[in-house]
Amino acid sequence: MKLNEIQDLIKFVAKSGVSEVELETKDVKIVIKTSAGKKEQVYVQSTSPVAQAVMHTSPVVQQVSTSVETKTPEVKASAGADESKYIIIKSPMIGTFYRSSSPDKPSFANVGDDVVEGKVICIIEAMKLFNEIECEVKGKIVKVLVNDATPVEYDQPLFLVDPS
Repeated sequence: MKLNEIQDLIKFVAKSGVSEVELETKDVKIVIKTSAGKKEQVYVQSTSPVAQAVMHTSPVVQQVSTSVETKTPEVKASAGADESKYIIIKSPMIGTFYRSSSPDKPSFANVGDDVVEGKVICIIEAMKLFNEIECEVKGKIVKVLVNDATPVEYDQPLFLVDPS
């Protein structure tokens, strides 16, 4: 495993909010543990010299951790304030959130769009499968809570909908 692949994995885990990831190949074993309010801990056991260089990426991991912590409360605060009058559409799975089927296509749902039950509002890619997520309520999209092409967790708020 190359150094940049390991760094990308660490960044992905930090952004996704997963508490622990363990990856093992024939020559390297990587365990990344995170918890709220604490910095990531990266453990590397390896027979290759490339993986040992991960120990020098510790400052990068700490910077990613800080940026994730500052973004997460903003999303939760805005969702919490609007929760009483809006319906929250949540992610049914872990994966990567996409607003459209490809970069050159229009978004499935934008702020201000009317949605009905069964209308596709986004795609979540999980394990190289693109899953269309359908709206479960009728209403108007008030806010998109997730940026395009970012990792999402199970039950993470994606959209705020004003029911009609």
